[in-house]
This record gives sequence, structure tokens and C-alpha cells, in this order.
Amino acid sequence: MLLALAGCLLLAGISYRFLLDARLDAERLTNSHRLDFYTSSLESALAKHEPLPVILGLERTLGEFLGAPQDGRLREAANRYLETVQRQTGIAAAYLINPAGDTLASSNWATPQSFVGQNYAFRPYFSAALNGDTGRFYGVGVTTGEPGYFIAAPLRKAGATIGVVAVKVSLNAIESAMTQSGERLLLADRYGVVFLAARPEWRYRTLAPLAAPVAAELRSTRQYADHSLAPLSPSRVLEILGQAITVRLALPNEGIQEYVAQSRPAGRLGWQLLMLSDMQATRRAAAGEAAAIGFAAAFAAALAVYLRLQRRRRAERLAAEIELEARIAERTSELLLANTTLEQKVGELKQAEDILRETRNDAVQAGKLAVLGQMAAGITHELNQPLAALTTLSDNAVKLLARGESGEVNENLAQISELASRMGRIVGELKSFARKTPAALQAVSVAAAIEQALFLVESVRHDRRLRIELQLPPTDLKVRADPVRLEQVLVNLLRNGLDAMAEGVGDKRLIVSCHSSGKQVVIDISDFGPGIPAEILPHLFEPFYTTKPAGEGLGLGLAISRAIVEGCGGEISAHNTAEGGACFSVRLPAA
Repeated sequence: MLLALAGCLLLAGISYRFLLDARLDAERLTNSHRLDFYTSSLESALAKHEPLPVILGLERTLGEFLGAPQDGRLREAANRYLETVQRQTGIAAAYLINPAGDTLASSNWATPQSFVGQNYAFRPYFSAALNGDTGRFYGVGVTTGEPGYFIAAPLRKAGATIGVVAVKVSLNAIESAMTQSGERLLLADRYGVVFLAARPEWRYRTLAPLAAPVAAELRSTRQYADHSLAPLSPSRVLEILGQAITVRLALPNEGIQEYVAQSRPAGRLGWQLLMLSDMQATRRAAAGEAAAIGFAAAFAAALAVYLRLQRRRRAERLAAEIELEARIAERTSELLLANTTLEQKVGELKQAEDILRETRNDAVQAGKLAVLGQMAAGITHELNQPLAALTTLSDNAVKLLARGESGEVNENLAQISELASRMGRIVGELKSFARKTPAALQAVSVAAAIEQALFLVESVRHDRRLRIELQLPPTDLKVRADPVRLEQVLVNLLRNGLDAMAEGVGDKRLIVSCHSSGKQVVIDISDFGPGIPAEILPHLFEPFYTTKPAGEGLGLGLAISRAIVEGCGGEISAHNTAEGGACFSVRLPAA
């Protein structure tokens, strides 16, 4: 058995090496094709703008301006010409430099980051163009701080170079394409400085520590501004032109890992386009396949051993069957006894389930009766206000009839009809509350609801000679609520506030205010009564909890109000004010 296991492990090891080499070869071939594609796309994008400085130099205005740099008319013509070219070609900038390196005209002449007046004599592209060649350079702009690819060409007159025309091309689109590809792509210059990468954190890192002369040159040309240029690989220079090797890199956010690195030369400045493939992923895939082969071999070996053991067990089973039949009779009697016991326990379990079901039904019914009792007691409490209003209106109607004022009588009768309908709606809403059905939520005007509630308590306020002060915002606020239920809550709170000040002698004033608070609207009703005792506050909204004398309240008003407010997705609370009275706050979702 151990020999078979060792053979399987050896097979898995050999398979792993073969599969890893095959996967690496396939990956190298695929990456080689992708590198060819990306390199071709990059060089095509760069070549598209290559002739632009030469074409710009053909414009006579630029040559004339170099000969007369103090001419304001030529300066404006040159600036506007370059601005037009920049806008139509989509390049980052186009500018004209005199032989001293000073920028005389630029497409961004009208912006705060204008190149006009800047000296670029230290830039290599300027030196190359001034010597009659095409200057090419990639670096971070010293004026704008934005990186770009610079192309410069000499502007000649009578065979002599009188200035330099330069354009700056943004490679952001190329870097964005590298990011969207989902692959680990890096574009490095001839010194190994990464200036474009699929991930921003890889940018301005080096493939190896920079030599002192190289670092000095980069500082003198200010090619990468103040970036630190920390190395990705601290131990070796990657000389991988066209080949695929395995390297260990410390990529930001990925740690030190092993990669298969391939590169292609790109552009005319000795750039390298690198593609990195995760070596660990390739190893895991090869290991998985090798493990599968090993397991398959192990399974085959195990199957052979299993078949051999099966023959041995078949003989043992034949002997065991004789013994088994002898025990069957004994076991049968034991099973019959156990079956009888089990049937007895099943019967007891069914009896217990019946008792539990009956108890649960009784509890549900008791809960329904409790809720119905609570709502029945609340009907009288909640209809007191509209009934009082009906009494007042009907008395006024009799007096008005006696005086022959039929117009006022009709108005009172209309209000009586509206109150009767409202009482019907209140009863319907209380029935709906008893059934725990959701309210018919809609956009409700807070001002209108307060106005209707004040109307219902007007007779009580008048009889007790109390004053109600409204502090409403100039803009009408709306909430998501049921209009009748909201009026019911407001009437209850207003009535409670009036009751609290009935026996007082001080400021008999009830303040109703409203304001917006984020996505909620807050309605505050404050009185100047004696306030709420501290021991009562925690129980204020419990059903049947009341501080009023016997016969004056059932303790259901605030409980019903809380249920209505919570059904609208809001909340209700109470606290004592600094003046000694009580304040009830209703928070509802704004509509």
C-alpha cells in the first residue's frame, strides 16, 4: 500500500513539472501576442501626432512673430492659432519657443497655467529641436504638474533655425486603456522608471535602483518632478528585452510576489512595455491538475486494493450470515417490545400537541378580546371632541333659526354634516386600528390638519378661557400620514394640554409649533400646566395608564395616538419644558 502511495506521489510530482512548463509556455505565447497588440496601439497613438510640430511650423504667423516678438498683433494671432490647433486636434498644448528657450506663444495663453514666459531650455526635446532634429520627451510638466509626451521640431527660415514648435500630448487615454484591460501592464523609460501603469500606485517606481548619474540627469531635466522613484525590485535590473523570465517584485498593494515578466520595446525613446503574470496563480493551476492526476492514480490503486479486499470479505460475510440468522429471532422479539413502547409514546405526544394547540388558541382569542376591549373603551374617549362640537353647532343653529339668519344656519348644518361624517371615519379608523391594518398613507398638509383639530377643540378652549398660539412656518409642510388619524392624534394632544391648564392660574397658553428636521416633520404641542411627574413619564403611553381622576379617562388616548403615529412610520414622545409645563412631540416622515 505504501509503495502504491509513493508511486502516486511521484506521478503527481512529474505531472506538476510537465503541466507547469506547458502552462508557462502557453501563457508566454498569449502574453507575447497581447504585448504585440498593446505596443502597436501605443506606437500608433504616438505616431499620429509626430508630424504636428512640423505642420505648425509652416504657419507664416509663427515665423513672423519670432522675428518681431514685441508685435502685439502677431502675438495675439500666434496665440489664437495655437489655441485653435490644440482645440481641434485634442492635444494638451502647443507652444512656440525662441532660441533662448523662452515661450513666446502658447495655446493655453489665456489660462492661469499659461506656458508664455516660461523657459524650457533645460528640456531635452528643446535642445534636440534647436539642433535641427525632432525632439521627443516624456515627463511631468513643470508649469501644470501634468505628465505628457512632448514632440518638438525646429522652425527654420532661410536654412537657419529661428525657433522651436512643441506640442504636448496627454497619454491618459492609453493609461486608462491599460487599467481597463485588467492586466498588469507597466510602461517604463530607458532607465527603468515606470511612468504609465495599469494601477496608479505603480507609477513613478523603478524596475531597479537608479545609478547616481542617471538620478542626477533626471533631476537636471526635472523629468519626473519631485517623485521619489522608489524601486520595485531592490536587487536586480530587469534585462528582459523580448524574453520571459521569472522575477520577484514588490508591487504596491500586492506585496512581494513572483511574476512571469515579458516586455516589448515601444516608441523611439527606448521605452519598454512590460506585462506581468501572477506566477502563483499558474503554480496553483498546475498543482491542481497534478493533484487531480495523483488522486486519479491513487483512486485506481485503491480500487484494485478494494476489489481484493472484497473477495476476502465475501468469504467472511458468508460465515457471518449464519451467525446473523441466529440473532435475528432474538432481535425480533426486542423490536416488538420497542415498537409497543414507541406507539405508547406517540399517543402521549399527540395528546400533548392537542393540549398545546388548544392553549394557543385560547391565548389568541384572549388577545383579540383585550384589543377589542381597548378599542371599545377608546371610542367614547375619542368621540368626545366632535360630539361637543356637534352640540355647540346645533345650539347655535337653533338660535340662528330663531333670529331668522338662514345663511348662518346652513353653514352650521354643513359643519354638523361634516362632523358627523368625520365621526364615522373616526369609528372606522378605530376599527381598522383594532384589526392592525396599515393606515391609508398620503401627503397631508400639517397646517390643514392642525386647523381642523383646533376647530374640534374650539368649544373647550372657549369655555375654559384658554389661548392657543400657533407658530407655523411660512411654507406649508406636508407629511406621509392618514389625514383622519393625524387629526385624531392632534385633537387628543390638544385636549390633554387644555385639561392640564384647566385648574391653573398662570399663563394659560397652549403653543402649537411645527418645523422640518431632516427627512421628518416635527409637531410640538406645549402647555403651561403643572408638567408630568418623573415617575409617570416612562408609563405615559401604556394602555389604561392615566393620571386623571376616576371617571375622567381610561388611559387609552395616548396609547392610541402612539399606535397611529407608529403606523405612519413616525414616533411620539413627551418631556417637561423649562417653564414647568409638558411638551408632546410628534415626528412624521416628510412627504
